[in-house]
This record gives sequence, structure tokens and C-alpha cells, in this order.
Amino acid sequence: MAKAATSIASQQTYNYQVVRQFAIMTVVWGVVGMAVGVYIAAELAWPWLNFDIPYITFSRLRPLHTNAVIFAFGGSALFATSYYVVQRTCHTRLFSDGLAAFTFWGWQLVIVLAAITLPLGITSSKEYAELEWPIDILITLVWVTYAIVFFGTIFKRKTPHIYVANWFYGAFILTIALLHIFNNLAVPVSLWKSYSAYAGVQDAMVQWWYGHNAVGFFLTAGFLGMMYYFVPKQANRPVYSYRLSIVHFWALIFTYIWAGPHHLHYTALPDWTQSLGMVMSLILLAPSWGGMINGIMTLSGAWEKLRSDPILRFLIVSISFYGMSTFEGPMMAIKTVNALSHFTDWTIGHVHSGALGWVAMISMGSMYYLIPRLFGRELYSLKLVELHFWMATIGIVLYISAMWVSGIMQGLMWRAVNPDGTLTYSFVESVQAMHPYYVTRWVGGVSFFSGMLVMAYNVLRTVTNPQTTEVNDKVIAPALAH
Repeated sequence: MAKAATSIASQQTYNYQVVRQFAIMTVVWGVVGMAVGVYIAAELAWPWLNFDIPYITFSRLRPLHTNAVIFAFGGSALFATSYYVVQRTCHTRLFSDGLAAFTFWGWQLVIVLAAITLPLGITSSKEYAELEWPIDILITLVWVTYAIVFFGTIFKRKTPHIYVANWFYGAFILTIALLHIFNNLAVPVSLWKSYSAYAGVQDAMVQWWYGHNAVGFFLTAGFLGMMYYFVPKQANRPVYSYRLSIVHFWALIFTYIWAGPHHLHYTALPDWTQSLGMVMSLILLAPSWGGMINGIMTLSGAWEKLRSDPILRFLIVSISFYGMSTFEGPMMAIKTVNALSHFTDWTIGHVHSGALGWVAMISMGSMYYLIPRLFGRELYSLKLVELHFWMATIGIVLYISAMWVSGIMQGLMWRAVNPDGTLTYSFVESVQAMHPYYVTRWVGGVSFFSGMLVMAYNVLRTVTNPQTTEVNDKVIAPALAH
């Protein structure tokens, strides 16, 4: 009876409705986005799969894939976890249930509109968010509402301390608002057509200021908020060093904002700007690895839990991929390395090392933690979580290994010259050489996607289980003494 009373009180104290909605849609959009990814990977390996249908060609489905996995899957995970974490750590209900509900339905509408317009070829031709101006305005409204709900909740908190996870979530929310508004400034021509407010190299600079910081804040800072809450919770250990987490926060957000120009090496961008982006990217290695060490060392004294807890394994392996990706990124920002890697599949391997290994795996681990507690049910099967973990891990290794080999091979073939100065290989020859690696990438993607289907089945059986139970979710005090 005491446990049941605690569960009812918890549901009344906090708004779990919107968290449940976003958590379920995280799984749904994960399946959809990864299914599209597997198909476009197959289109590259077997081009006849493009058929003669413009709506399913690689050029139309690629932006749909990136929007679905970043903003639909990743975005829903960020909404769900930030709403949950800010309530639990501030000991108060969300600032407004109505505004929170608007963010859910508004965000799902944005995603559906993107899923319709992108295959139709209605885009602004901008990287990552390639949506036209009416959808951009809707995104702005939803995001401003999100900020009001999140920071309003922090403002009315019942605790004097703002836990570090909320710092990362807050930085992500504010910076993405800034990036979205300035990158998408446009001159509308018609309902579904507009031109960028910038031109030439200025447009490129603003685009990659946005593009790299979308990675830095949407795909890094927000998910570090997950790390700082769900790793200590699942491990039942305090954060290894709370002071390091604060240093990690300030160093990361100051440095990341300057790194965008490394995407524009050897272009019309001024050399000093390119060099600044490179130097800041190298400096980023320090705070990134400080955060990785802080996350992994949270398991100090509890390493044996990795043997029996596949959910914790998802979280810790994701941090390992975070460390690997944040080492590789600064290395690829060096001009001489970039001369080899840019425009090759090495970049694709790097992106998916972060997207699959870091973003997807920490989201999956967080959802496995959250969903049983949100629905008051025991997780249906830990064995299926174990199966999912190995399918995902094997899929990632196949994917990124194939892209690394393919990318370095591409770079070397493209720059190879004969003694008389002519190119040794034609572009078609490099495409032929890439084929086995594209097939391997597709196999890895199928493995990762199949793991997502296993997760969807596990979650479905969990939430439809009629037998409810109270799953412990006591708050662990952060290690302020460190």
C-alpha cells in the first residue's frame, strides 16, 4: 500500500503525461528514421533501388533520414528526458502542462510536415534543417514554448541547487534557438519558396556556424544532460566529480561555438577564420574528454554491474563512443588531415560514430531506464535489452569500419597522380572500389535497425502489460564534495 501511495503521489506531483508521449515517440521515430537510413544505404550499394520515382531517390530521402533521426528521434528523446530530469531534480511540476502539451503536438506536426515536404523536394537547400519558412516559424514557436516551460520550471524549483544536467539542457535549448533563428533568416518568395538572407561565403559561414553547433549543442550538450542524470541513476553511484562537470560545461560551451569554420577549409573563407575553427576544434578535445572521463569514472566501485546490467552497458558504451568521436573530430579539423578526409566516406563514418554510438545508444539506455518508471511496469525482458545491445554494437562496428576504410581509400585514390601529373584513377573507378564497403555499411545498418525493432517490441510489451508495479526512482544526491 505504501508503494502504491508513493506512485500515485509521484504521478500527481510531476507531469509524466508529456514525458510518456515523447518517450514513446522516441522509439517510433527511431524505427522510422533508421528504416529510411537502411533504405538509402541500400540505394548507394545497389543504385537500381532508386527506381524511376523521384520521391524515393537518395537525394530526396537523405534529408528525410537526417531530419528523422536527429530531430524526430533525438529531439523526442531530448524533450522526454529534459522534462523528466528538470522535474525530478527541481522537485516541482512542469511550469505549464498546457504549454508542455503544445510542445509535444507542435513538434510532432513539424516532423510530419518535414516527412511530407522533403520527399516532394520542397526544401531551402540548407544542411540539416532543410525546411521552408512556414515550418521554420512553427519550429520557432515550439522552441520558444519549450524554453518557457523548461526555464519556468527551474525558476519555480524547490531546491536551491540547479543540478548540472539542467545546465546542459538549458545551454542546448538557448543555443539551438539562436542558431535556428539566424541560420534560417530568409526572404520568402511564395508559401513554399524563399531565399537565404545571406549570400556567398557569408551564407556558407552562417550555415556551418549553425551546422557544427547543431552537432555541438543539439547532439552533444543535450545528450550530456542525459549522461549526467541517467548514468549515476542506473549505476546507483554519485557523479564521479561534480566540480569537473561544471568545468566540463563552461569549457565546452565556450569553445564549441567557434569551431564551425573547420567545415570550410580550402574555400573562399578567410584563412584566419579557417585556422580559428581548427584551433578551437583542437582545444575542444580537453573538455570533451574531461566529460567522458567523468561519465565513465562514475562507475568507480561498481564496475561489476556492467556484467549483469545491459542498460548500464548501453550508457557506458555510448560515453566511450562520445570519447572516440570527440577525438576523431578535432583530428579531422586539422587542415592537412581534412585535405584527405573531406567529401569522403570517412566523414560519414565519423558522423555515424557519434550518431549511432553516442546519441542513439545513450538515448536507448535512457529510454530503457525511463519507460518502466513512467508506466509503472517492470521492463518486459532484460534478455531482449541484451540482444539489442549486441545487435547495435555489432552494427556500429561494421558501419564505421567500412566507412573509415572506404573514406581513406577514396581520399587516396582522388589525390593519386601519375608522373606526368594526370590523375591515376577516374572518379568512376573510385566508386567501383567503394561497392563492397557500401554493402558492409548496409549490413551494419540492418543490424542496428533490427536492434531498434527489438527495442520497439520490448517497449510495446512493457507498456501493454496490465500488471502495474512501483519501480524505485529515489533521487541520488550529487557528489558535491568532489
